[in-house]
Amino acid sequence: MSVLNIALIGPGLVGREFLRQIAQHQKRSSGIQLRVVALATSKRVVVAGSSEASVDETQWRDSSDPVSELVSAASAASGESVVVDCTASDAVARQYPNWLAKGLHVVTPNKKPFASDLALFDAIKSASKSGRPVVLHEATVGAGLPILSTLSDIVETGDEIVKIEGILSGTLSYIFNNYSTTDAGATHKFSDIVNEAKERGYTEPDPRDDLNGMDVGRKVTILGRVAGIRLSLDTLSIENIVPEPLRAIETAEEFMRKLPEFDAHFAALNAAAAAKGKVLRCVGVVDPAEGASGVRLAEYDASHPFAALKGSDNIIAFTTRRFPNPLIVQGAGAGAEVTAFGIFSDVLKIAKRVGYASSA
Repeated sequence: MSVLNIALIGPGLVGREFLRQIAQHQKRSSGIQLRVVALATSKRVVVAGSSEASVDETQWRDSSDPVSELVSAASAASGESVVVDCTASDAVARQYPNWLAKGLHVVTPNKKPFASDLALFDAIKSASKSGRPVVLHEATVGAGLPILSTLSDIVETGDEIVKIEGILSGTLSYIFNNYSTTDAGATHKFSDIVNEAKERGYTEPDPRDDLNGMDVGRKVTILGRVAGIRLSLDTLSIENIVPEPLRAIETAEEFMRKLPEFDAHFAALNAAAAAKGKVLRCVGVVDPAEGASGVRLAEYDASHPFAALKGSDNIIAFTTRRFPNPLIVQGAGAGAEVTAFGIFSDVLKIAKRVGYASSA
């Protein structure tokens, strides 16, 4: 039986769910064996004791450089190894080119290496351009939704991107799906919906980190770069819907206390849209033809697929030469289970690429 070694950095909520899914897979798979050879946090590490064993989590120990120890263990393991980075660390991301140079595959939901410095993005792509080792990051945009894989297929088969447009934040999806609706009798206050989203755990600890559009901006940047457009957060047009007077407030608690003062502002925007038979949605756009890529609060007809979205689902529409009526991907775009699914599916894709056979 073939073995693919897994070295995981960041066994937190998503990382633990990923490990659980591996364990479930191993119970029903008669093909590839996935062996966890190392786990690391920012201060601790555990490494498998032999070439045949998986890690023993009773053996965690402190380390001055846990990531380096994990990478060494992955490099020394017999067979192919994948480093799975479940952190949001820029410092960890900057090590990807070195790992790839060692022949290690990389899978990650970390947006930093693909949305920030173009030089780092180029270095990662250069180190993996031969297709071996492989770097995959499906979960950076839509958790487990097949967004980047669909986009890659569109690009690699020679189709032409006309526009990519989507609701790419589960938080902003929930807020506007509930606030701006086609129900003429709805009288929700914007601050109440934000508070409800926060209580449900949909928002960041400070909801301004969702409302400022930066997370969607990172996803737009990633989509653009995968499509071959050299977008940068520095130049991307990002609409920050946090009212100007609330942007410099020191704490999230004070922000939430003062947000009701601006309910009238959001109500006016919603009423203006409703008067035209439209709803408000916060969208990310990649528009190579018009050069108008960015993040914006936009109005959509009640008949538009974006207007019909429910809950915290994500939706993305690819308009291309071959798909003038957009190809749409929709579903849960956030949460530990679906994010881990996206990571795990990338790991299994690597297993297939390096020549292993996997069967359920």
